[in-house]
Amino acid sequence: MGAYKFEVFTKAIAQNIKDGVFKAGYKLPSVRMLKEQYGLSISTVQSGYDYLVLSGLVDNVPKSGYYVRSQSVVSVSEQGKRRPVIRDATFKKHLGLTTRSNDRGRLSEFNVAAPGDLLVPQKLLLRTMQQVIREQGTNLLRYYPASGSMDLKSNIAQRAAAYQTILHPEELFVTDGGLQALYIALASVCVAGDVVAIETPCVFSVLEIIRVLKLKVIEIPTLVDVGFDIDFFNKACVNSPIKAVVVTPNFHNPTGSLLSDDQKKRLLDIIVYYGIALIENDICGDLYFHGKRPSTIKGMDKSGLVMSYSSYSKTLAPGIRVGWLAAGKFTQRAEQIRFALGSTVSPIYQETVSRLLSNSSYDRHLRTFRMQLARNAYTAIHLISSYLPQGTVVQPPRGGYNLWVQLPLNTDMEAFYKHCEEVAIRFTPGFTFSFSGNFDTCFRMVFADNFSDQKKEAIQRLGERLG
Repeated sequence: MGAYKFEVFTKAIAQNIKDGVFKAGYKLPSVRMLKEQYGLSISTVQSGYDYLVLSGLVDNVPKSGYYVRSQSVVSVSEQGKRRPVIRDATFKKHLGLTTRSNDRGRLSEFNVAAPGDLLVPQKLLLRTMQQVIREQGTNLLRYYPASGSMDLKSNIAQRAAAYQTILHPEELFVTDGGLQALYIALASVCVAGDVVAIETPCVFSVLEIIRVLKLKVIEIPTLVDVGFDIDFFNKACVNSPIKAVVVTPNFHNPTGSLLSDDQKKRLLDIIVYYGIALIENDICGDLYFHGKRPSTIKGMDKSGLVMSYSSYSKTLAPGIRVGWLAAGKFTQRAEQIRFALGSTVSPIYQETVSRLLSNSSYDRHLRTFRMQLARNAYTAIHLISSYLPQGTVVQPPRGGYNLWVQLPLNTDMEAFYKHCEEVAIRFTPGFTFSFSGNFDTCFRMVFADNFSDQKKEAIQRLGERLG
């Protein structure tokens, strides 16, 4: 039988989807565009798209066009068996579920892990930027070193010393936010096919980097009350060739868990014994609600195996794309990767953050920010406890700005998210936090913005619809 005429473009689209060139959610060329490009009739192009839809590769969105379908992920683990399982890091994209919508006025958004407009220190940032521009002038228009401003790195190191973490400016790299820092750290120690241990639940952006780097993963349970399961991790180290572990000891996203100093030391002992690189996410370390700032594993390390990273996008403003990575013994490789990634972070952002760190401005802002977050946390818990079904479990976090909420196991989650849509409210679904899809009855609620009457009423209306 001869080939169908439409195969001239369907084969190319199918191959691009298979190779990962066209990602899930990618909008494909219109029918009219393909008609003109290949000299086909509209009916032939339409038949080709119908074939791709039937093949499970493409979705047809009425009045919008054709999009690459998100491929489902089949779990290879059984919920009842708690043993380390290595999985290929293939994962459908959930970007729309974790980013801000264009329809912000109507929606009550609790799905964006970044400070809301009302908690951003706008006057402080704008005033500091103006000072920097007046003083630096055209210097801000020149290239900065690939590794970042030396003044900024010195100020980062000086501030870290206040919480007993010694960072050497020579091992520090200024990055375009925390995500780039994590990418550099993983790429410095891993190649495609290597095994890394990650927390589960794990924030979606970390899973995406692992997918892009074509790494394999072992998911380590992370519980709200005790944090990262160190016994489980130790067992995994015995049975699997783990190259690196990515962990958030201070106010894990999404559970909000905090490891004790003893847990951190034990985890450090394990990675030193097995020679495993530990990549420490300390982005929320400054956002503690009570007492003093928690310690870092980096501050306890003498082996050089611990890399630590953070970002000011989460504590100042999402648009301040300034993060950093302390690369330890992997500095040389990290330097090569950072250079290969191209342009440096915006000089005006680097100078603004450096100025804030060099005086008391940043710490003054943090004190106010932490108090606001602590109040928001209790408001969120009160709303969840008051309006969501009996049996819903939520535990007060000691820092950060995430609540991990577990609904009763018999909850119809499809109906739940339909009700959320009806009352214009957004949470981040639990299934986006794992390669395995083990958290279907959970969701993350971000409380990094003030609770308007609209948001409170939306949660109340949701509770009424849930009965």
